[in-house]
Amino acid sequence: MTLLHPSRPSGRLGELRARLGRAAVLGISIAMSLNLGIQPAAAQAISIIRDTEIERVLRGYEEPLLTAAGVDPSTIKLYLVDDPTINAFAAQSPADNEGEDIFINAGLLIQLKTPNQVIGVLAHETGHIAGGDLTKDTRVMEKAMIPMLIGMAVGVAAMALGAGQAGMAAVALGEQAAVSQFLQFSRSQEATADQRGQKYLRATHQSGNGMLEVFERFAQEDAMSGLYAKDFISDHPADRDRIDLLQRLVDASPYKDVRDSPEAVHEFHMIQAKLIGYLGRVDSVLAHYPASDTSEEARYARGMAYFRKPDLLNALSETNSLVKEEPKNPYFWEMLGQIYVDMAQPEKGVGPYQKSVDLAPDAPLLRISLAAAQLATDKPALAQPALQNLKIALQQENDNTFGWYEAAQAYSALGNQPMADLSTAERYYNVGAMVPAAHFAGIAAQKLRKGSTDWQRATDIMAVAGPQAKDRSE
Repeated sequence: MTLLHPSRPSGRLGELRARLGRAAVLGISIAMSLNLGIQPAAAQAISIIRDTEIERVLRGYEEPLLTAAGVDPSTIKLYLVDDPTINAFAAQSPADNEGEDIFINAGLLIQLKTPNQVIGVLAHETGHIAGGDLTKDTRVMEKAMIPMLIGMAVGVAAMALGAGQAGMAAVALGEQAAVSQFLQFSRSQEATADQRGQKYLRATHQSGNGMLEVFERFAQEDAMSGLYAKDFISDHPADRDRIDLLQRLVDASPYKDVRDSPEAVHEFHMIQAKLIGYLGRVDSVLAHYPASDTSEEARYARGMAYFRKPDLLNALSETNSLVKEEPKNPYFWEMLGQIYVDMAQPEKGVGPYQKSVDLAPDAPLLRISLAAAQLATDKPALAQPALQNLKIALQQENDNTFGWYEAAQAYSALGNQPMADLSTAERYYNVGAMVPAAHFAGIAAQKLRKGSTDWQRATDIMAVAGPQAKDRSE
């Protein structure tokens, strides 16, 4: 699993976490600044897990729903959030201020029981995206602020005249009216997203039971304030009326009794095991998947846990057993390559990573991991193949900052410093660090052939990053 250890800010295993600002989620967020204006929900840094296998399973769940909703799947990204709580939300895209993406907590995948339950949650979030609910949230929050501001104005005036308690009561009433107005809208919005989601499930011939099971579970746990349900409940309030409506929608579907296929269940258990093996406490993982359990998912989880321990001999033993049993699985080869690289034996890691790329040539993260292993060998003969892999990967995923970091290393190893500087500029540009982006783009532009495609790219970065860098420095 190409995941970066939490304690490592960077590394040759691949860029597997990124810091993103969380935009307004599907809960209540009414904020007020000193100038009484509306502010977006406070930006909260969240960690994103990157893994080809899990991302592809999630896209396999989501793309049919987006198509049924009339949304182009290529415009929506899915992000796996390193968070143990059960939650999923649609939010403003980090890459596109006008777009929306779906964020799925790892806890959702770990704690739900079936693929259909996860698909039900995704159908609900797709309903929010298709309905443009994030934009509506902003408008309604602005409208909801009016009674609060009126209450504040009246309260401040009353307090100025000496009626302190009456003034405070007016402020409180205004705030209560604002929250009540937004809550009423939120409940209606959630129910509408349910109905849209159920429609998409019917259109894709899938049962709506999974969505019902999830919301029914959390409606019951709401009163208990279960640790893992808090975030999901606050973002997706589930009262009895809502559950009853969902039940009627599910019962009316001709696909109510459709079950997940054995293949889909096994695939789901594998990504669950992978996440548990990576995120769980090692002793807990080994207790949950004891050595007596020889299933694929158990060996997958134990291999990851041993890798983290580190108990690299046992990690190799578990992973080699998986490779031997299923030699055409690219993710088993990927894990084997990662183990060798982490054992400081990148030469041994190149072969397994190459095998993973051969089996999944359209997976950019696998190519970047292969290139990182090739460069880590410090063998000049592997610098050019590494660069070629990076070029292919970055054509598919141009905003992968670790890919650009490795490209700079490859160009430097090949003696092409102008392109190393341009790659560094790309890396900084994609993380929003405009000052160093403009700096390195300027250095590259001076040395690249004027009029060439690469020179034009350097000047484009300077044109965008330069003014922003100036604004931020003032």
